[in-house]
Amino acid sequence: MTNPRLAIRYAKSLLDLAQEKGQLEEVFNDMKLLDNICKNSREFANVLKSPIIKEDKKNKIIEAVTAGKISKLTASFIKLLGIKNRESNLPEIISAFIEQYNVAKGIHKVKLTTAVAVSDEIKNDFINKIKVSEEVENIELETVVDESIVGGFILEMEGYLADASIRRDLNDVQKQFMNNDYIQKLR
Repeated sequence: MTNPRLAIRYAKSLLDLAQEKGQLEEVFNDMKLLDNICKNSREFANVLKSPIIKEDKKNKIIEAVTAGKISKLTASFIKLLGIKNRESNLPEIISAFIEQYNVAKGIHKVKLTTAVAVSDEIKNDFINKIKVSEEVENIELETVVDESIVGGFILEMEGYLADASIRRDLNDVQKQFMNNDYIQKLR
């Protein structure tokens, strides 16, 4: 069961502790690794959320998966989650930590969806235009190729969406025809 409040609190605690110990970048890299593991391994995520598997077994699985790959601070934090029976919330805590890290560092995440892969030059143009228009310095651009948008692009940034795709234009035209907007104007 999701619990955003709990995830935010644990993530904030880890972020503060990592800053205090001077290990923020190291813990952030650990969180990215764990996030990647959770997203790419459905079995791992299911093990964490399973009420049937006992906590000590979950901890052993986590230790086996992360052995030698994460810092002592992150490993201790995960053990704490095990003691508190919160390992099922690990994916949420990881996401909350990454969000809080980005806020602390002033990093703005932008997602660019196009029908074909874009060149580095176009990516840099998007980044520069966003920096100027939004008056931000640090932008992390994620590019996604989705052929179903036919052409154009979809730009997402912090809850804002700019849909300049051909798919949207075609859908708008289809809705207008379905509503018979043009027929009514001719009569």
